[in-house]
Amino acid sequence: MAKLVFGMNQSLDGYVDHMAFGPSPALFRHFIEEAQGQAGSIYGRRMYEIMSYWDDDHPEWDADRQAYAAAWRNQPKWVVSRSLKSVGPSARLVDGDLEDAIRQIKAAHDGEIEVAGPDLARSLTELNLIDEYRIYLHPVVLGHGTPYFAGPRPPLRLIAHDRIGEDVIRLTYAPA
Repeated sequence: MAKLVFGMNQSLDGYVDHMAFGPSPALFRHFIEEAQGQAGSIYGRRMYEIMSYWDDDHPEWDADRQAYAAAWRNQPKWVVSRSLKSVGPSARLVDGDLEDAIRQIKAAHDGEIEVAGPDLARSLTELNLIDEYRIYLHPVVLGHGTPYFAGPRPPLRLIAHDRIGEDVIRLTYAPA
């Protein structure tokens, strides 16, 4: 059975914003390795639309971006959306009952499946379906924005912490 993992870059004051700050080269390489090992990704509509950038080749990409794009393209993706009518390659829409659909995905796969986006993570947290939370804590203060936890923070217990690159700490939590 697959493990659902919600992980995102976060500012010191608890916000996520891919436009305000991004990964260092060392953290990006970490994300490449994670994407290469994932059993798939589950996206909400907004995060899927952001990530679909990786479906198209860009001539200015360096080797790391090409490697990430290849890993992203090779994994199955499930998109939770009521408004999208179609999705790109290796992706399928999740329709019907969310809890039932996600339980079926978990049961049909082994390994880690990424959960992407705080709104989707909130819904899956409320259904007790997320197995692990990974906060990539950056030394940035935003003062406003979208919080990592879009709803009430679930009771968590710290299971690991490690430094990635010069300035990011990964905090790994499991539901308590």
